[in-house]
Amino acid sequence: MSDVERTGVQLELDGLPVLQARRRARTVALAERAPVARVCIDLPPQHLDRLFEYAVPAAMAETAVPGVRVKVRFGAQDVDAYVIERTEDAEHDGELLPIRRLVSAEPVLTPAVARLARAVADRWAGTLTDVLRLAVPARHARVEAEVETDDAPAVVPAAGGTAWAPYRGGAAFLQHVLAGGAPRAVWTALPGAAGLRWPDAIAQAVAACVLGGRGALVVVPDARDIDRVLAALVDAGIPARRAGGRGGAVRLAADDGPAVRYRAFLAALRGQADVVVGTRASAFAPVRELGLVVCWDDGDSLHAEPRAPYPHVREVLALRSELEGAALLVGGHGRTVEAQALVESGWAHDVSADRPTVRRLTPRVLALTSTELAREGAAAAARLPTPAWRTLRDRLVEGPVLVQVPRAGYVPAVACGRCRASARCGTCHGPLGLSRADGVPTCGWCGRLAADWRCLECGGAALRSVRVGSERTAEELGRAFPGVPVRVSGARAAGGVLATVRDAPALVVATPGAEPVAPGGYAAAILLDAAVSTAGSALGLLPDALRRWLAAAALVRPSSEGGSVLLVGDAEERATQALVRWDPSGLASRELAERAELALPPAVRMAALVGRRDAVLAVVRRVDVPGLDVLGPVPVEQPAPVGALEGDVRAILRVPRGSGAALARSVAASMAVRSARREGGTVRAQLDPADLG
Repeated sequence: MSDVERTGVQLELDGLPVLQARRRARTVALAERAPVARVCIDLPPQHLDRLFEYAVPAAMAETAVPGVRVKVRFGAQDVDAYVIERTEDAEHDGELLPIRRLVSAEPVLTPAVARLARAVADRWAGTLTDVLRLAVPARHARVEAEVETDDAPAVVPAAGGTAWAPYRGGAAFLQHVLAGGAPRAVWTALPGAAGLRWPDAIAQAVAACVLGGRGALVVVPDARDIDRVLAALVDAGIPARRAGGRGGAVRLAADDGPAVRYRAFLAALRGQADVVVGTRASAFAPVRELGLVVCWDDGDSLHAEPRAPYPHVREVLALRSELEGAALLVGGHGRTVEAQALVESGWAHDVSADRPTVRRLTPRVLALTSTELAREGAAAAARLPTPAWRTLRDRLVEGPVLVQVPRAGYVPAVACGRCRASARCGTCHGPLGLSRADGVPTCGWCGRLAADWRCLECGGAALRSVRVGSERTAEELGRAFPGVPVRVSGARAAGGVLATVRDAPALVVATPGAEPVAPGGYAAAILLDAAVSTAGSALGLLPDALRRWLAAAALVRPSSEGGSVLLVGDAEERATQALVRWDPSGLASRELAERAELALPPAVRMAALVGRRDAVLAVVRRVDVPGLDVLGPVPVEQPAPVGALEGDVRAILRVPRGSGAALARSVAASMAVRSARREGGTVRAQLDPADLG
């Protein structure tokens, strides 16, 4: 930006007007070498998504290096910025404003992460500023000032790959990683109760990478998974990093608090840790000489960033693998359609066990559908039919039994006891539910109490349960099996999410994703309300339901030890059969073929625009991509998704997959014009949305 006097005139930035405040000229001694800094300013408007040039004062010649945080003058205010690069010459013809001050001499934004952030912004039609807010944690001055002595011995991991022996291509993948290669694999993990725990396999892959002289990054859905991987890394000879030491592993999770998170971030940045294990935001961790990136359970919704530009960990790590020449491992008990697309395109290799090995190491799976239970007569309609009750009774003698319930709470949905019409809130028409047996009906949307509720159809005041949650299930099982301990695991449970349970007879009721681990494996698992898991129209509904079922079934002992899994309910047939056969890749492959026929992601690229009708239409009119197909706009269904308001509409822009980059550029350019012109209304743009409902 020029350091000449501004008189409030409009300057042109890439053809877009930006108002500059009045400033007086001043003389500042500049750095002799590379006196021009190109910086990314921390301002949200999309039309400002570019690098701006500033002069580097001589006093900052050695400290204002690429990657540091600085303050610069922009318009009438001082704003935060990152130095992206230093150059000898400026593209701007006039004088440049000097950098105001150095915030920190720590180069927190490495060139590799800066390139990744730019690629992520481009792929998801976002801004570099938005991505950097995800990538770089807030500064913690006290942590940054901590001085550590380097007197601890370096960490040397143990070589090994026994956890990969049952997988076709597993040993070859490890050898390539050890040799410094960059193989890409999609891995279907076998059940952990068979002695093949997925954290051990990841730890052995990480150990091979570290033995080869490179760093590794592991991204998992939640804190429990971080703990499991870190424990497995200790067994593989990679302990948690100690203060003053070199090597080892650090955990990087936002839930750990700003000081702990920033300390782990700096350890990776300074090369003091070889391995980073973390949740979603750690996908951008500045690991030195990165050789392996791992995404575990890529179908988990926690891997999808809820903030703009809404990237997914799987895609971020795939981009990082290409940009930095690192190996990529995408793993899970299930198989997402997106991961299957990587395999079928030839971009990644499949790593999975053959059918005889799968049958030998998995539990016996039986689907208790209405057809299978027809001979039970009226008892077939019971939520816990006789075969399931019998399995619980018999297997409890051998150890703990897992009961998976798709919904948390007591009774999440109720209906009129007389006419069975759905009970709705009188204010927002949301569904009513009960938090306990003697509780007052509460709206699941607005949270209002409905103590005086009456049915609009028949005037009745009595309620009956429609959907039963984990707490009510635990209560019913406790009455059915007196004397047997009942444990409840879930985010809303009194005891929270349990990490482990003892190898003793007990009933463990858990919601999907909250299943605790039994060291010796569960004797059996009952997957209740299967029809609920496959009800709806979400794009990835069936693979996601199968993923949740397999995550629970993988905790059960193999069939050779009596382990059994019962799926109770009339779920969608393809998902049910995939569970019985233990064939997640088969279901994903069929889903991918079907989406290709219907022109749905990932066979195509899509952009969803949500907002006020006039604003959405204005953005759509400026998007110009060959082969563009515009669907809508149509009203957003209630309850509105996050970021949408009542009365908003949604337009879907669809292009062939090869035109995906052009679509992202065009949407970003249209949103930048909207920002520069300060057009009215609101518009939220999202590339490749997970939910098209």
